[in-house]
Amino acid sequence: MVHCYKLGGFNIVVDSESGSIHSVDEVAFDAIRLFGYEQEEETRKQLKKIHTEITDEDISELLLDIRRLMQRGKLYSNEQPSGAVRHKDKDQADVKALCLNVSHVCNMSCAYCFAGKGQYGGVGGLMDIGTGMAAIDFLLKNSIGRSNLDVDFFGGEPLLNWGVVKGIVEYARKKEQESGKKFRFTLTTNALLIDDEVISFSNREIHNVVLSLDGRMETHDAMRKLPGDKGSYAEILPLLKKMVEERRGKGYYIRGTYTRKNLDFATDILHIADLGFKELSMEPVVSKPGGEFSLEAGDLPEICRQYEILAIEMLRRKRIGRGFNFYHYILDLKGGPCIHKRIAGCGVGTEYLAVTPGGELFPCHQFIGDNKFLMGDVWRGISNRLLRNEFLGNDIFSRSECRVCWARLFCSGGCAANAYHETSSLSGVYELGCEMFKKRLECAIMLQVAETVK
Repeated sequence: MVHCYKLGGFNIVVDSESGSIHSVDEVAFDAIRLFGYEQEEETRKQLKKIHTEITDEDISELLLDIRRLMQRGKLYSNEQPSGAVRHKDKDQADVKALCLNVSHVCNMSCAYCFAGKGQYGGVGGLMDIGTGMAAIDFLLKNSIGRSNLDVDFFGGEPLLNWGVVKGIVEYARKKEQESGKKFRFTLTTNALLIDDEVISFSNREIHNVVLSLDGRMETHDAMRKLPGDKGSYAEILPLLKKMVEERRGKGYYIRGTYTRKNLDFATDILHIADLGFKELSMEPVVSKPGGEFSLEAGDLPEICRQYEILAIEMLRRKRIGRGFNFYHYILDLKGGPCIHKRIAGCGVGTEYLAVTPGGELFPCHQFIGDNKFLMGDVWRGISNRLLRNEFLGNDIFSRSECRVCWARLFCSGGCAANAYHETSSLSGVYELGCEMFKKRLECAIMLQVAETVK
């Protein structure tokens, strides 16, 4: 399958099966776009209509180049991934990452919060150290064949349970020596409780820190509020700057959320970049369809335009030495994910699980609170094997729409939680999310092409 598009002054051709990317001139772009195995003569006719200056000899040479690329498996390749690599043995425990919801309480009141003020539809609570230690033990026991393990401290607001966070890290570090495995920690926080001790500990122990900021003051304060309906921008910005400055190059992301209220979100991303931050992410809102902040199909043209505006401005800034990274435009075309990862995606419900303050296991944090997706607990392990096997089989082979999509080996079928919340089926398709992903992918590839051509 071949996908052709134009962006940033480049004519780009993507061969889906091989992953080959081609940057071509106008004539070659049209030739590839028109070409097919049995359509050479029609391609010749159409090319002469579109490009009246081109000669028959030029066309013959161009079509020969196309056939050579086809023979090398770089264009119109038809090698399909096999269902045999879709997943490993269903009975094998192979968890590699946990999202530890150490807090189901929060000190902010965000208008769009999918977790219902951090409580996930239940009663708020804090994880105790015993449960946190049991979660580490569960991960060690169920990570057969894994040497590197990931743990994300999440909430609610995890800094409201900072003592337990530190205790879990300390326990895991001791277990590293016994098990020969290595833990990598991430902390996701709204930043309100950042202080010198949090910064110092994070710099020693936390691999990546995710810090929330939605963009311009008016955008951020409309959504991310303190008690009393006061905006939080002015309070958290100095804390964000201090945290990032003192990390001195260690991993971080400034992460925002955009909704229908700020469809001009490229301006918010660029505002964050203008503040001096270099590692940025801006995610579409997670909310029920039809809600006040929910994105709708009619918003898609503007959303795509914003992603293009961002990509072109990022290219301009990089050329003048003011570049920054945007999470969704980071793409490794040479050493990217293995074929299993390209087919199965993030590992939700199999390799990746979320843990509630009470120790319950869910497929990911977006399923917490829906007891249909309760998978077990950290003491007894995964008890709902049928549900786990359903997630194991939830990949690009389980969706008919994926079979005819040029981006399927990049998106791996998309987010299962978004699909479920949109369609009530794990194997459903969140169409708006698919279109947003494909536009982000086009932008990411364009930036790679621009860097290569330079």
